[in-house]
Parts: sequence; structure tokens; C-alpha cells
Amino acid sequence: MKYIKINLDGRHLRIGIVQSRFNEPVVTGLLNACVSELQKYGVDADAIDHVSVPGALEIPVVLQTMAHTQKYDALIAIGAVIRGETYHFEVVANESCRGVMDATLQTGVPIANGILTVNTDEQALARTTEKGADCARVAIEMALTLKAINAAARERS
Repeated sequence: MKYIKINLDGRHLRIGIVQSRFNEPVVTGLLNACVSELQKYGVDADAIDHVSVPGALEIPVVLQTMAHTQKYDALIAIGAVIRGETYHFEVVANESCRGVMDATLQTGVPIANGILTVNTDEQALARTTEKGADCARVAIEMALTLKAINAAARERS
């Protein structure tokens, strides 16, 4: 049995980030934590592309477009959907997350989902640092894992 193992070394990765502007203080915190963590693991600032969109529902189509360019090793979705008094929360939370997953599966490019879905502003702010950093690690790990799987498959052919 061959065990595929990777180290979190992002030095040669190109990462795209799509961030919604809605709930700006939360998404700014997510973005800052994410970029800081990417750089901590060696991703060069020049290898990170950032796109800002109005809200969480607009994130998936931009991720999909970026993925289709085949220029990115991984992508990251950053947003915050905070429960309000209407059913709109469920629609935005569910559909934005479904769209992110669809973009991943349709393109084969890993996408770390950092769209928070929480009940209050306080819950969102409490999660920004850890969730932003987590998305960076997930993006790096998944990009390297897929590269390792493809390399192992080429070796066996």
C-alpha cells in the first residue's frame, strides 16, 4: 500500500479568494486571517488573487469562472450570512454553500468554504480568526493532496 502524504508547503501554489462585501467587518476579519495564514505557509502575496463581490450568492459564479481559467491550485470563498428576521437567511446560506460545492465538483478545483452561517454578529466575529485561518490551511492541503494523487497515478501508469 502506498500512503500519500503531504506537507503544508504553499510556496508554489496560486490561490484565488472570492470575498463578499456584505457584513463587512466580519468578512474583513476572515480575509485578513486567511491571507496571514496563507503567507505563514509560504504562499507568496503575488500568488494570491482577490476578488470582491456584493454578497454570498455572487461568490459561486466567480469561483467557477476562476476555476475554469485553470490558473489556480485552490480557491477560497469568504463571506458571512447572519440570521435576520426573514426566511432569506436560509436561502442565502443554503444556496451559497451549494454553489460553492457545485463549483468544486464541476471544475475539480478545491474550494475552501469560509462562508460563515451564524445567528448573530457576535457569533460571526468570534469565528473570524479561526475560520479564516482554517480556510487557508484547507486550501493548501487540498491543492497539495490533489497534486500528490495525480503524481502517484502518473507513476503507476
